[in-house]
Amino acid sequence: MLTILRRIIQEVSQANNIEQALTIIVQRVKEAMQVDVCSAYLANEKRQCHILMASDGLNPKAIGHACLGFGEGLVSLVAERAEAVNLDNATDHPRFYYIPGTDEQEFHAFLGVPIIHHRKVLGVLVVQQRAQRRFEEDETAFLLTVAAQLAGAIAHAEVSGGISRLMTDVNDGVSLAGLPGSAGVGIGTGLVIYPPADLDAVPDRQVEDVEAEVDVFCEAVALAQTDIRELQARLSTALSQDDQALFDAYLQMLGSASMIDQVISRIRAGSWASGALRDTIKEHIQVFESMDDPYMRERSEDVRDLGRRLLSCLQKGRHKPPPYPEKTVLVGDEITATMLAEAPIDRLVGVISAKGSSSSHVAILSRALGIPAVVGVKDLPVSRLEGQSLIADGYNGRVYISPSANVLAEYKRLAAEETQMTAELASLRDEPAETPDGYRIPLYANTGLLSDITPSLLSGAEGIGLYRTEFPFMVRDRFPSEDEQYRIYRQVMDAFEPRPVVLRTLDVGGDKSLSYFPIKEDNPFLGWRGIRITLDHPELFLAQVRAMLRAGDGSDRLSILLPMISSIAELDEALGLIQQGYRELLEDGETVSKPRVGVMIEVPSLIYQIESVARRVDFVSVGSNDLTQYLLAVDRNNGNVAELYDSLSPAVILAIKQVIEGAAKYQCPVSVCGEMAGDPRAVVVLLALGVDSLSMSASSLLRVKWVIRQLDRARATQLLDAVLEMETAKEIRQFLGNALIEAGMGGLVRAGNK
Repeated sequence: MLTILRRIIQEVSQANNIEQALTIIVQRVKEAMQVDVCSAYLANEKRQCHILMASDGLNPKAIGHACLGFGEGLVSLVAERAEAVNLDNATDHPRFYYIPGTDEQEFHAFLGVPIIHHRKVLGVLVVQQRAQRRFEEDETAFLLTVAAQLAGAIAHAEVSGGISRLMTDVNDGVSLAGLPGSAGVGIGTGLVIYPPADLDAVPDRQVEDVEAEVDVFCEAVALAQTDIRELQARLSTALSQDDQALFDAYLQMLGSASMIDQVISRIRAGSWASGALRDTIKEHIQVFESMDDPYMRERSEDVRDLGRRLLSCLQKGRHKPPPYPEKTVLVGDEITATMLAEAPIDRLVGVISAKGSSSSHVAILSRALGIPAVVGVKDLPVSRLEGQSLIADGYNGRVYISPSANVLAEYKRLAAEETQMTAELASLRDEPAETPDGYRIPLYANTGLLSDITPSLLSGAEGIGLYRTEFPFMVRDRFPSEDEQYRIYRQVMDAFEPRPVVLRTLDVGGDKSLSYFPIKEDNPFLGWRGIRITLDHPELFLAQVRAMLRAGDGSDRLSILLPMISSIAELDEALGLIQQGYRELLEDGETVSKPRVGVMIEVPSLIYQIESVARRVDFVSVGSNDLTQYLLAVDRNNGNVAELYDSLSPAVILAIKQVIEGAAKYQCPVSVCGEMAGDPRAVVVLLALGVDSLSMSASSLLRVKWVIRQLDRARATQLLDAVLEMETAKEIRQFLGNALIEAGMGGLVRAGNK
């Protein structure tokens, strides 16, 4: 059964639309289970019914027409219960309802299972038999497994089918739910960005110069042939004749008229070479995967590998950047910092990513750039969005594909109001972040790129609360030297003269990798990262600390921040190394002074030792992104659980409260950095808790300042008292959002400025 299930999943995942996907499912399941009927019903929320979308065994004329209202029939019973219903004689059940024209009355045995995707019942998969019998336990288990495994593919195919119909039908557009990544409204044209040699991520794209595109493809084929011959020659002495045969097979396929001609034919039909290659390879893979012979089925992987090689050669041959539209909405399965940095900022109006959460790096960088972003969009049909009209609603986490004229007009109005609000907020740049009742709270900027310095200064930042030193490490092909680091840190210090600057020591690992220092781990976020790496490599830590101290040039403006500390022993070791670096520089005759040293509170273990920490350091900084991740046990980059990630969880608020109270016993200042510090709702809570300073993306600073200048601390304290009685993040978020709306600051939590 496992082999059968795998083949069904492979076929369905390659379907072009929902109708094709469901037809494959009912045919293959009927064949595998040897039943008389297999049918698939999909829920239609608009019509409030379950529609028969595919069937092998019922009257074909009923497909697409027969339907059961919600609450009607056995199909609805399965959906309501969200579990299997197994009956030996369906007609005896009080919920049985015969749909005229289906010929369903001929069948007695009934087994229905729900198709559930992300807690939502998409439809029901049903098998039936003429004979009266109860389906066996293993049959029920198989059908449940099929439905569970295929739910994602069905959801994806349903969205893709909807995109296709937009091309021909009058339609209100397609709306998809994601997560807010960066506040704002982005309206523009989709441009799909995809990683190298990933066939599945290749978008649909049309070409005008067909013959030039054919030439590009033929050059890629020739390049692939040369690469494979060179590889074969290099390994000829190390491989057996049988192993070398694989290279011969590759060369034979590249010389095959059938494969090459099919790609060229698709190009001549208007597709660009990468898309034509994608569809041709997919077609050949399907042929091999449908074969009964296990050896031949395995050859599908050879075809896939060859396709990746050809795509890589195609990409090598294209040296010019993609055609960025005037108003570009960047779309991708997973958009990296590099992809975002390569886009022309003057054309970028929005970002949409299938993966990620509100605290993933694409969201953080989007906020830093002031670009609206929606992340973690389930079932995003990435390859179908090239050239589509798109709206990225970064407030509500929604994406609109080919929106109707009414939806487009409304969002244009909201975007105009937002632009007006942003212009009005600019007047607050030089005003202090002080509440009407006199409570002052410094606002600092988070940054990691020299290019961010000017926007940070223009935002009115009172200094840098977190400089991420890992970026100079990530853009090189080796560790930067002490002198290279010194020059970078000196630029930062000079640019912010006379303001304070907090430099964080190297924080790589987790989702931040170095190409020249690869870290392979099953669970990277709980593994070798942050201070754990630098303490294991004191030569790296000391070089960085010396560069920081030299950049401080003897002033009292420099602070050093230690990331990912999880124990007092780690903290003592790091403090000892900082002292060592300081002594070494003095011995070398350098003009340096002892820096203020702080610790990031990211690992929950430190919450319970906060007093021991506060005795040793000059300040603590709550790293809200990682603290939330670890406290809630939610990988913030995992789309499957991203909805569970919320820094306004009662647990996170209580943890920060405990940190502030513990640190206060030793007069140790507490800062909050990360995305919580830039969230207008969260600022109300942090203000009331008594945080000493906040550090955030430059794009959030004026919005946060507006909240502080509008809200008495006494009022914030009243709101906090109510929040501390609440038990869910959703309740807290809604309550604080309403409080901002009532205070006339609704534009901070929703589109528009009202």
